[in-house]
Amino acid sequence: MGHLMRRNILAYKAPPNNEGYDLICIHPDPRHRPAKNELPQVRVQVKSRYATDCDRGFPVKESSLDAFDFLIVTFLNIGKFYGRNDGKIGAREPEFYTLSRDFIREHHDATSSWQKVKLRKLEAEIEPFKNDDGFELIAKALGVFLPQKIRLDGMP
Repeated sequence: MGHLMRRNILAYKAPPNNEGYDLICIHPDPRHRPAKNELPQVRVQVKSRYATDCDRGFPVKESSLDAFDFLIVTFLNIGKFYGRNDGKIGAREPEFYTLSRDFIREHHDATSSWQKVKLRKLEAEIEPFKNDDGFELIAKALGVFLPQKIRLDGMP
């Protein structure tokens, strides 16, 4: 939520036990009227993985594919836990990927009971949706411009 709000996107936690999305995002201007290609609100499902050496996959129920506009997968990268690792090594900066519903639907594997989306072999394909570049997709969907300071003396 904090990273979205840094981008001037108002983000609110969805009610408990709400199926299919975790956050509701809106434009910060209460008088803003969405243009034809904008949304009045964006529903976001959030998935996270804490291990740096995770398989880069996450479960998504097929029944929830129509309940969100975007899915943000967060790789917290707090350390390596696979095999004999205990999490004391391998920490890195977190990574956020903002993926569209269409992307999730295209890469959704419903053949197993876990119904996962696997990103391990899609690094190049998801790179444009990483961190701030991904959050920009939500800002664009809502019509939220980057905040700018307007100087009265005419200087940039």
